[in-house]
Amino acid sequence: MKAIILAAGRGERMRPLTDHTPKPLLPVRGKPLIEWHIEALARGGVREIVVNTAWLEEKIVDALGDGARFGVAIRYSLEGRGYGGALETAGGIATALPLLGVGADEPFWIVSGDIHAPDFVFDPAAVERFAAGDAQAHLWLVPNPPFHPKGDFGLGADGYGLADGPGPDGRTWTYANFALARPALVGAVLPGTKVPLAPLLFDGMRAHRISAEVYRGAWENVGTPAQLQALNPAL
Repeated sequence: MKAIILAAGRGERMRPLTDHTPKPLLPVRGKPLIEWHIEALARGGVREIVVNTAWLEEKIVDALGDGARFGVAIRYSLEGRGYGGALETAGGIATALPLLGVGADEPFWIVSGDIHAPDFVFDPAAVERFAAGDAQAHLWLVPNPPFHPKGDFGLGADGYGLADGPGPDGRTWTYANFALARPALVGAVLPGTKVPLAPLLFDGMRAHRISAEVYRGAWENVGTPAQLQALNPAL
């Protein structure tokens, strides 16, 4: 298995901490956010990872190196060097895919580098289930956090995401920024272009091509200094 870790963002809401440190390198309980993911991916059998970077990208490269100390091989999609800045999520994924070297129908993991979910498992069995179907992506969803009360998607009784309202449970959910995907998810996106992911997810759900499930473990979108402080109470 292979994975893309999204780590290109500027982290405006996290300033001034991100003025000199990329957000994925901010420490949570003594470990940079992104390292929690790399170690969990390695435990799940992932051996090849592409990290996309833009803001202060050389610091991410210097901190993680080639990945050998984690038991993985890391390559970098340097959006800052190559394109002058971050390409947003879909553009970043499409640009990183050639470096990842996945086949036309080969699944890969996607995770955002600024999410903290210490108990999330990159489960090989989930990959097998996804590979056996024909969905373009499988998303993990979480209960809506206080800063995003309206959520993103509904969840149908058949396990597929709903773009236009709550599911039969009457609820919407927030995308946890963990997903399995096939290259077709961003197949219409030209590498090197700046394209957001959300419209592709909504379109894919309307086409019944994106499945989902709820994750109920500890999860935090670490977006502000206050959220970071809450995860590091001793500091």
